[in-house]
Amino acid sequence: MDFGFTIAAYAVAAVLFILSLGGLSGQESAKRAVWYGIVGMAIAVLATLIGPGSGLWLLSLLLIAGGAAVGHQLATRVQMTQMPELVAIMHSLVGLAAVFVGFNAHMMILNMGQVVAQHGLLLGPEGVAALPVGVYEELSSFGKLIIKKTPVEIGILKIELVLGIWIGAVTFTGSVVAYGKLAGRIDSAAKKLPGGHMLNIAAAALSLLFTITYLSGGGSFSLVLLTLLGLFIGYHLIMGIGGADMPVVVSMLNSYSGWAAAAIGFSLGNDLLIVVGALVGSSGAILSYIMCKAMNRSFISVILGGFGGPAGEQMAVEGEQVAIDVDGVAQALDEADSVIIIPGYGMAVAQAQQNVAELTRRLRAKGKTVRFAIHPVAGRLPGHMNVLLAEAKVPYDIVMEMDEINDDFPDTDVAIVIGSNDIVNPAAQDDPNSPIAGMPVLEVWKAKQVFVSKRGQGTGYSGIENPLFFKDNTRMFYGDAKASLDSLLGKIG
Repeated sequence: MDFGFTIAAYAVAAVLFILSLGGLSGQESAKRAVWYGIVGMAIAVLATLIGPGSGLWLLSLLLIAGGAAVGHQLATRVQMTQMPELVAIMHSLVGLAAVFVGFNAHMMILNMGQVVAQHGLLLGPEGVAALPVGVYEELSSFGKLIIKKTPVEIGILKIELVLGIWIGAVTFTGSVVAYGKLAGRIDSAAKKLPGGHMLNIAAAALSLLFTITYLSGGGSFSLVLLTLLGLFIGYHLIMGIGGADMPVVVSMLNSYSGWAAAAIGFSLGNDLLIVVGALVGSSGAILSYIMCKAMNRSFISVILGGFGGPAGEQMAVEGEQVAIDVDGVAQALDEADSVIIIPGYGMAVAQAQQNVAELTRRLRAKGKTVRFAIHPVAGRLPGHMNVLLAEAKVPYDIVMEMDEINDDFPDTDVAIVIGSNDIVNPAAQDDPNSPIAGMPVLEVWKAKQVFVSKRGQGTGYSGIENPLFFKDNTRMFYGDAKASLDSLLGKIG
C-alpha cells in the first residue's frame, strides 16, 4: 500500500475530527459529532494498519481487540458521576505512551549510531547515502526513518522526543493525581511539599539543564533524569491545586495530553497524530482559558499550582441552617410563578436528573415558568450538567448559561439548588480571602425563596463553607437528592 492512500485517509480522518470537535459546541449537534469522531478514528486506525511500514497485524489486532474490550467494559460500568476521573486517567495513558515512544526514538537514534560505526559509514549532510546489502532490510520501519535523516534532522528529532517525554511525564503523574482527587482517593485540598513553588521552579530549571545536556550529547542518563523531573512536576503541580479548580485542571491536562500526542506524531513521522494532537492541545488550552475567565482565575496561577492565591483568614459564617420538610417546599412551589433550578454534582451523584426533569414537566404543566441555571464549571467536568439534563430530555431552550440568567434571580419566586456549593457561594463576592474570591457565581440568594437540596451540613468537595445556607430566605431540604425529589413529586400532582 503506498503513501498516497494513507495520506488521503489521514486527510479524511482529520476533517472528520475537526467536524466532531466543532459539533460538540452545541447540544443538538453533539451526538452527530461523536459519530464523526468514531468514523474518523476507524479510518485512521485502518489506514495505519495497512499503510507503509505496516506489519505485526496479528499482534496489532489482538491489542485493538483487548483495548476495545476494556473500553466497552468501562463505558458500560462507569457512571456519569465517574466520567471526570475516567477522562483524567485516560489522559495519563496518553502521557505514558508519549514517554515510551520518546524513549523508543532515543534507542533508535543510538542504534543508528551503532550501525553507522559498525559498517564504517559516513553520516554526511544528506544522511547515509547507501547501506551495505542486508543492513537496510534488517532495520525496522522506524529505524529506516531514522537512518535516512541528516544530522540536522536528527537534532530536531531529539528536540521533539525531549518535549514529548517531558510533557508526557508531566501529564501522566498530573492526571493520576487528578484522578485520585476526583475519585476521592486523595484529599481534594491543595497540598504542597515544604518549599512549595520553589521546588517547582527548581525542577523546571533542572529540566531545562538536562534538556540542554541531552541535546549536547549527554546520553540516556540525562534523559532519564529529565523524565523523573517531569514526573515530579506533574505530581506536585496538581497536588497544589484545590478541588474548586479541578474542572480547569481536567481541561488543562486534556491540553497537555494533546501536545504530548503531537510530539509523538513528530517522533513517528505521523501527520495525522500531529494534527489531532494539535487540535486536542489547542482546544484544551482554549477551554481552560475560557473556564479560568468564567471563574475569574488567573490562567497562569492555576497551571502553576495555585501560585499567588489569597492568603488571609476567611470570614466567619454566622447564623444557623434552617431545615424545611417536603410539605413546605411543595407549598412554596405551588404558590410560585417562576422557578429556577440550579443543578450541581450532588444531582449527578444521586442520579436525580430524571426526577428533576419530571418535576420540571409537572410544574410547567401547571403554567409555571421553569428554567435551569448552569454555571460554566458546574460538576467536575465542563458540560457535565448539560449532558445529564439532555439525557433526562429537559428541553434545551430552558437550560440557560450563567450570564443569560443571573440578572433574573431578583424577579424569581423560588430557586432550587440541587447539590451545588461553590457556584452559588456568596463568599466569592463578599470575602476577599475566600479560596474562590472573585469567581463569578449564580446569585441565587437574590431570589425570594431558596431551597437547597443537600445530604447534610458538610462543606462539600472543596471544603469551603457557604454563607448561602445561613441566609434568612434559605431553607435546607436535607436528604439524598433523588429520594427528596421522589417525596416532592408525591406532593405535586
